[in-house]
Amino acid sequence: MIAGLGIAVGILSGSLSIIFDGMFSALDAAMCSLSLLVTRLLTQQASRRFRHGFWHIEPLALTFNGSLLAVLCFYAFFNALKGMLEGGHELEFGWGMFYAVVVSIFCFFMFFRQRRLNRTIESEPIGLDTKSWLMSASISAALLLAFSIAWILEGTRYRHITPYTDTGVLALLTLILIPMPIVTVIGAVKEVLLITPQDLDLTLRELMQKLTSGYGFVSYSHYATRVGRGQFVEVHVVLPETMEHAAIRQLDRIRDSISHAIGESGPDRWPTVAFTRDPRWL
Repeated sequence: MIAGLGIAVGILSGSLSIIFDGMFSALDAAMCSLSLLVTRLLTQQASRRFRHGFWHIEPLALTFNGSLLAVLCFYAFFNALKGMLEGGHELEFGWGMFYAVVVSIFCFFMFFRQRRLNRTIESEPIGLDTKSWLMSASISAALLLAFSIAWILEGTRYRHITPYTDTGVLALLTLILIPMPIVTVIGAVKEVLLITPQDLDLTLRELMQKLTSGYGFVSYSHYATRVGRGQFVEVHVVLPETMEHAAIRQLDRIRDSISHAIGESGPDRWPTVAFTRDPRWL
């Protein structure tokens, strides 16, 4: 609804910034629908072909979403620069201010409502969507402020500035928004490429050094990655000669220490801790 209103009012008022806001909302709504489908898929049990579940689909969806938003922002920014170089254009401020007021009120209402509900639900996807509503509300509020100032300047000696209002606001908004999808894409690509998160690697390194000092391990190796909500950790330990006949309960206590260090247990966590006396298995 917000996307359709933005595109329609943008065409009626001749505002590129409002059309961009409408397209941004449309893309956000489409990606929200994709996220809902991915979330439903993530709740399904692992199959014969996907033994580890479907966690890898989440970063793929984020990469696709962020890439589209980044392309839209770059396209809008260059259009804004082109419009400014061509001398800007006249704008129907009445339609623009009407849109900005209506959308600001609606988006702020959705933000406060979702934030209140999520205090009980404590859902990360809803938390992200709440931030999206706040961003949309802030964009609309910025448009309202810019259009109001331009409308006031129309009857003054600064009237020659008003044709640049729309393209100037569009350029500023896109510059502010561009980093957001780029950061999302970088984080998602790291997960797709199975790059080890620094915080998880540091946690395992510090824990294993502590355990090595306590038990006298000969050596160890660890491998960790995070894909969407899935967390995969492998730890291989070379035991000293004194622990060659260690009891299973003692080894399980070591596993528990590692398990607690990497977070709460659940279906999205896959820890593997192996013990050996042969360094070749590292």
